Amino acid sequence: MTRRTTALTAAAVMMIGGVPAVAAPLAVACTVTYEVTNEWNNGFGATATIRNDGDVLNGWNLTWTFPDGQKVTQGWNGNFSQTGAVVSVTNPDWARTIQTGGTAQVGFNGSKGSANRPPTDFAVNGVACTGPNQPPSVALTAPATGGTYTLPATIPLGATAQDSDGTIAKVDFYAGDQLIATDTSAPFSGSWTTAPAGDHSITARATDNRGAVTTSAPAGVKVLAGPAVLATPSTLTVRQGQTATFEVSLATAPSQPVTVTIGRSGSADLTVTPTSLTFSSAAKQTVTVTSANNGGDLATATFTASATGHTPASVAVREISASTSDFSKAFLDQYAKIKDPASGYFRNFGGLLVPYHSVETLMVEAPDHGHQTTSEAFSYYLWLEASYGRHTGDWAPFKSAWASMEKFIIPAKADQPTNDKYNASKPATYAPEHPRMDGYPAVLDANVPVGSDPIAAELKSAYGTDDIYGMHWLLDVDNTYGFGRCGDGTTAPSYINTYQRGSSESVWETIPQPSCDTFKHGGPNGFLDLFTKDASYAKQWKYTNAPDADARVVQVALLAQQWATAQGNVGQISSEIGKAAKMGDYLRYAMFDKYFKRIGNCTSPSSCPGGTGKSSAHYLMSWYYAWGGATDTSAGWAWRIGDGASHQGYQNPLAAYALSNVPALKPLSASGQQDWTTSLNRQMELLQWLQSADGGLAGGVTNSWEGHYGTPPAGTPTFYGMYYDAHPVWRDPPSNRWFGFQVWGLERTAALYRMTGDARAKKILDKWVTWALANTTTGTNFQIPADLEWTGAPDTWNATNPGANANLRVRVATKNQDVGIAASYAKVLLNYAAKSGHAQAKATGEALLTALLSHQDNLGIATPETRADYNRFDDVYNASNGEGPYVPPGWTGRMPNGDQIAQGASFLSMRSMFRNDPQWPKVQSYLNGGPVPTFTYHRFWAQAEIATAFSLHTELFG
Repeated sequence: MTRRTTALTAAAVMMIGGVPAVAAPLAVACTVTYEVTNEWNNGFGATATIRNDGDVLNGWNLTWTFPDGQKVTQGWNGNFSQTGAVVSVTNPDWARTIQTGGTAQVGFNGSKGSANRPPTDFAVNGVACTGPNQPPSVALTAPATGGTYTLPATIPLGATAQDSDGTIAKVDFYAGDQLIATDTSAPFSGSWTTAPAGDHSITARATDNRGAVTTSAPAGVKVLAGPAVLATPSTLTVRQGQTATFEVSLATAPSQPVTVTIGRSGSADLTVTPTSLTFSSAAKQTVTVTSANNGGDLATATFTASATGHTPASVAVREISASTSDFSKAFLDQYAKIKDPASGYFRNFGGLLVPYHSVETLMVEAPDHGHQTTSEAFSYYLWLEASYGRHTGDWAPFKSAWASMEKFIIPAKADQPTNDKYNASKPATYAPEHPRMDGYPAVLDANVPVGSDPIAAELKSAYGTDDIYGMHWLLDVDNTYGFGRCGDGTTAPSYINTYQRGSSESVWETIPQPSCDTFKHGGPNGFLDLFTKDASYAKQWKYTNAPDADARVVQVALLAQQWATAQGNVGQISSEIGKAAKMGDYLRYAMFDKYFKRIGNCTSPSSCPGGTGKSSAHYLMSWYYAWGGATDTSAGWAWRIGDGASHQGYQNPLAAYALSNVPALKPLSASGQQDWTTSLNRQMELLQWLQSADGGLAGGVTNSWEGHYGTPPAGTPTFYGMYYDAHPVWRDPPSNRWFGFQVWGLERTAALYRMTGDARAKKILDKWVTWALANTTTGTNFQIPADLEWTGAPDTWNATNPGANANLRVRVATKNQDVGIAASYAKVLLNYAAKSGHAQAKATGEALLTALLSHQDNLGIATPETRADYNRFDDVYNASNGEGPYVPPGWTGRMPNGDQIAQGASFLSMRSMFRNDPQWPKVQSYLNGGPVPTFTYHRFWAQAEIATAFSLHTELFG
């Protein structure tokens, strides 16, 4: 696929009395985007899009010259003619005028020979389009991330940079905000010789010949005060009477052999061998810690590895009882790996850690890059630290995790500045969702009735603010896309979003966009007119909450409150527990229909009335809630929406129990506790209603069929007047196909059963566990369900006499070794077994945890996985099936790095940074017809889920 973008600025010539006269200079400008959309042996298809960047065009003639003898054989949306290599396209009668900022697109099929280079001489009405300035691209090649240097340090700097429509004027290298080197010619390089000791983030900024600037992804390096000894991990546990190991190395290779001695402070019950190591290189050597088998009190010691002229390194070792389970030790070992800075799970922002979605960067699933992060990851970060607090009594890491969450993924006042303009009687203007992306942009329709927001006033009264206390779901941790904060282009982390266009939009079809859209990137209206159609657009901010994650935060707060209370330490985290209750109060927005319409029997947008009071509350955990507003505080406005679609996997009855029954987690609002009491019962009813005859839980329910309050097929079962949906919210892939949604949701149900003995939860679990165990094999090569296939539907819900759902069936289609889901599954089984005494559930849960221990590596626990779906990297939109990234006709825009967004764009063409990823070659090989690529991923949530599953076993079974 080839592109060329062009523009002009010229003076218009007009006739006065038959005498040519030059008019006052006019700002005449155009942009022509040329796209080869399809290509075959001797032919191709292409489009050319004119964007009028100047005065109104009243009649136009687009011309170009083919460089390789191409011929137009069929054209549309214009009157085509060709003389030799020169093509002329004039406007059709119905598209004569192009308004300022407007576009017109022509398309054609053509013949070609062996070459098919794009034209380069586009002109409109005889005036050449010379091209707007496109930002350069830049990638840092040195230093490498994770590099370690010693003072006096010389840190090598290198970058590659290109400019598609000009030249690179210079590349500046920065350490944070400090300029450390500049180079004006390729190969761009330099060195930093004045680096102080500490951690540094290095970036390269390329400037082109017309002033456009692009910043690379950062590389984190460490500068030590001098030659240094390194030791990993920095903390270690060893069973009394047994051994454990750590590794020692030098930060840099020595010029002559260096002797490192291992000294001890602390108990003599802990010893090491050897006590002296000789290094002639930087290669790691292993040290063994031995615990005395004397049955005495549990000991601690710190071992310090030191060498003359080198900064020493220490390892804190703690004895644990010889009877301590493998899983207790496994938690501590897994925790140490996750928190080790060298592992790469976090980015450090001034002492606060932000977890990446994965250590690896080439990662596409729900996030579309591994170094993004999600509210889900933050919720698991809290769980990890709460479990550490339970094991050690140290709650400082838990408090730090909460502080990081509050600073980076809960929008601050400055990030949501116009909530005080929100009108609760008119929460938002209706816009329909569409089953296919080519139905977008969705037209805003103020004539469709919406309800009133019944909780805004009481939340403001309770907390003294108009702002929302909830997490936005997605962060670009390294500012990889370059949106920055509110368009500044540089601030990291930055709030971003992807999904916006109905149930058919998979990650492969998303268009990344900033959460604060100031029109600096994208098209003339930023990214807004890709999604909604309106008469005009205002710069605005907007955030989307994933209720599953916020509810998990509440769940973790409940666990932390119980554990800290048992230790006598609850006062240390009382502030965070109170904030969890506050988050739960705002989480009630997930209980309401998207437009606060009445719940039940909605079959058209106009006939479904707006709700009053709580008539718009379904009391379930829906897929999202969202809020936004104008950036202009003087003429601002704001909006809020809930969601009518609820997935079984998002329900969290344990969080509902905590917010309705635990005094420390009681919301401050007038009706919050009562709403959560109702929600607990409603969620349990939903799970019972969705349980298949086999035992698995079916998809969910919606108050808005297909997202536009449509009429569902005749006979669709209902739940309190809402309609059964086998795969709520998204269809690519079907949302209830993944076994993970079974175990994520039922872990909470099982924990509720263990804590409270809830008979409804037990009834659901009795049936589900039997089904799941029948589809599970254990051992090192364990196999658990992966993909599920569904047939039939539940019976319409009758609360007094529930049906048996005899026609609702599920089949396990595939199995796998997903380590994160195996840990989630083990949690379900262990919670259930602890209360019910179910021996097979306990044994299988333990067997899964044991199997995970056989898949350890230096970063955690992982298994290889093939990614056949990576063949979608270069998919383009296919109108016949609606698949592929869809861009409306005539819409063009740019990502901050210059990647073009237009018809014919692919996932990859809008994310060209993947081509620079170290793992890209095997994806490119696959796209070229090679084998399906295999990756070993270390997802943060999965590693934390594994660690906390180990911890759960020690809590329940000693």
